[in-house]
Amino acid sequence: MVSVLQNVAIDCADAYELARFWSGVTGRPLDPDCRPGDRETQVLLAEGPVLYFNQVSEAKTVKNRVHLCLRPETSRDQEVERLLGLGATFVGDHRNPDGTGWAVLSDPEGNEFCVLRSDSDRAVTNP
Repeated sequence: MVSVLQNVAIDCADAYELARFWSGVTGRPLDPDCRPGDRETQVLLAEGPVLYFNQVSEAKTVKNRVHLCLRPETSRDQEVERLLGLGATFVGDHRNPDGTGWAVLSDPEGNEFCVLRSDSDRAVTNP
């Protein structure tokens, strides 16, 4: 017997607004039952678990021990620019001159995530 991953839970101060940000990131809809002010919301991903946002009273104080890694459909650098436009913050640059590496961003509540190379980026740097 095994366990199946149901969701990835993210504690936050404003569940609905943070879910809206991640809906924009993933291009996937919010659960249709979610409304502004809800203490629990979720983004319905195309496959696998949902992103579940749970409103808590405590503020984020330290670096995430678990984070999301995104593989964009466009180039990594184009996706970084798009996400910054959605409200992400640039945290760390781990991109290398040869095109490998990743960028670390944070969502509007400070939760870090990585933007990896896209398949097309990988094809260029890994012939």
